[in-house]
Amino acid sequence: MTVLWWVSVVALLAWVWLAVCHGGFWRTDQRVPRGGAEPSRWPEVVAVVPARDEAGVLPLSLPSLLAQEYPGRARVVLVDDHSTDGTAELARELAAAAPGLTLEVTTPPPLPEGWTGKLWALRHGVERAAEAGDAEWLLLTDADIAHRPGSLRALVAAGEAHRLDLVSQMARLRVESGWERLIVPAFVYFFAQLYPFRRSNRPGSRTAAAAGGCSLVRREALERAGGVAAIRGAVIDDVSLARAVKRSGGRTWLGLADRVDSVRPYPGLSPLWRMVSRSAYAQLRYSPLLLLGTVLGLALVYLVPPVAAVAGLLAGEWWTAAAGLAAWAVMAGTFAPMLRYYGRPVAEAPLLPFTALLYLLMTVDSAVQHWRGRGSAWKGRTYPHPQRAE
Repeated sequence: MTVLWWVSVVALLAWVWLAVCHGGFWRTDQRVPRGGAEPSRWPEVVAVVPARDEAGVLPLSLPSLLAQEYPGRARVVLVDDHSTDGTAELARELAAAAPGLTLEVTTPPPLPEGWTGKLWALRHGVERAAEAGDAEWLLLTDADIAHRPGSLRALVAAGEAHRLDLVSQMARLRVESGWERLIVPAFVYFFAQLYPFRRSNRPGSRTAAAAGGCSLVRREALERAGGVAAIRGAVIDDVSLARAVKRSGGRTWLGLADRVDSVRPYPGLSPLWRMVSRSAYAQLRYSPLLLLGTVLGLALVYLVPPVAAVAGLLAGEWWTAAAGLAAWAVMAGTFAPMLRYYGRPVAEAPLLPFTALLYLLMTVDSAVQHWRGRGSAWKGRTYPHPQRAE
């Protein structure tokens, strides 16, 4: 037997283990929990929206949030993070044109050292929520997130009925351009593989994750976890928030969204590349060893199967081809549910190795940018050094 055969068998065994033993990461049935009676008293909610130069997406997102019909008291605080494109003025105009929930537009003080811009804006918004009312829940939602009717009510009902402290949804991203269709479903699939939703949702599990675009957090739980300041330097703020809440004894839940959509366009490869690479090395805790392990792992699990299948067929090494094809088939089978969730043909599943290669290159590029001192760049700001608030 050749070396390629042995490696392809290892890849096949890895895929069997991932499919059977890795928390059912490939399933797409984790949706906002239902069941249980609705609250007899609907708690007050404040939605906090950090926004920096978001004039291009606000007309598609903010009106949907302001239009939420909620049985209790609810309002929106939009934190204009020193935008230069008229974000604040546009937000006020949208609120005036489509009356609904009350909107407050506020601007935080200048960004201090040790904070990421989004988390500094969130902290300011949370403080404004506390000063102006007695909100029991905070909806932390991004400026590009559109909420379909009933979204806020369903989130609060789930949190109250199931005694959760953090209810988070992975917003459905756009899949309109060719690159979006190729990369976005895989992006969510890889995230679920890294943080299996079912495992994260178990109270006793060490896995904890959330989606920053839409996270409803109980204010008391956030304070118990140390507030936004506890994760002030986190580049991957959603996962850090879930860990902080869970570590402090809170119950968290994460799933795929049915009523929450991102309206941010990614028309080409470049913006998608930046979206992934800006935080990929931070996800690896800036560790060269973890980077090496990740590159080797991606190559083994995603690249070896198609290489073994094609090379085996061309060389007449049928056992090698069989092992490669079997691993490739299991891989495609686990990816199929995510494609269906995004309304894409299951026939696209065999393309996953190519997308995985792109992600491998994005991860390496993320490390290279960090070593060059550019770090995690986003919205005109660069965070060049690891900033961890443990």
